[in-house]
Amino acid sequence: MEIFKTKAALKAFLKPLKASGKKIALVPTMGALHNGHISLIKLAQHNADIIICSIFVNPTQFTDPKDLEKYPRPIEHDLAMLQDAGCSGVFMPNVTEMYPAGADEKWHIDLGNAEFLLEGAFRKGHYQGVTQIVKKLFDAVEPDVAMFGQKDFQQVLMIKNMLAHFNLPITIITCPIIREEDGLAMSSRNIHLTPEDRKHSLVLSKSLQFVVDHFDKYTLAELETLAKALYEDIEGVALDYFTIANGDTLEPAKTKEANNLVALVAAKVGSTRLIDNMIIK
Repeated sequence: MEIFKTKAALKAFLKPLKASGKKIALVPTMGALHNGHISLIKLAQHNADIIICSIFVNPTQFTDPKDLEKYPRPIEHDLAMLQDAGCSGVFMPNVTEMYPAGADEKWHIDLGNAEFLLEGAFRKGHYQGVTQIVKKLFDAVEPDVAMFGQKDFQQVLMIKNMLAHFNLPITIITCPIIREEDGLAMSSRNIHLTPEDRKHSLVLSKSLQFVVDHFDKYTLAELETLAKALYEDIEGVALDYFTIANGDTLEPAKTKEANNLVALVAAKVGSTRLIDNMIIK
């Protein structure tokens, strides 16, 4: 497994491979890898010949400096996981490689109204930062396909909107959420949960599963009300939002007959903010 610290070294590695017709997949990450990330690598191997995983904790998408500071960076652990998974190469730039001193880093593109909903309402400017770094990674790798996890459902939608904005010839593959045995969605943030928080965190997946299991029994409004009620009286859990939305726009769903429906939730469990979702149809 090759490790690259610069865009130039990465491009030099990829150039002959592309010339020989090899298909390239990019798996962008911020490190602190878990089996959810590895599932992206495995799925990428079915869709491409060469798998490049990037590890970069991107400062422009953190709206809270403390969140950036405490983001886990277990690099030796991450590299061992990627080696075992059969990753072809790892792109590990530093901040100045991606944001050179003196460069014009102004960035603002129209991502549609969905940018300002849900996570966008709680983390203003977050998706501008996400799409800025993903565009930089796409420019560095020029992949045929790129893998993103469904857990960040809104993020995938924003990246697809960014692709359309620049008319980039890259296929986005959304990979299913990988869960712990008890249902908790795997996340790099889970390491911050205390044992008590960890128990309480299960309400996220349980509330989503409730909506999926009872979708035919109640109205949309009833489903949301009953799901939100599950959060009452759970000490240390503060619900930010729970919504059943149109999966294309993230606007609240108006009818159960819509083709693309997803339930999304965000809550603070102890001091850790978690998100989750389940596709209804």
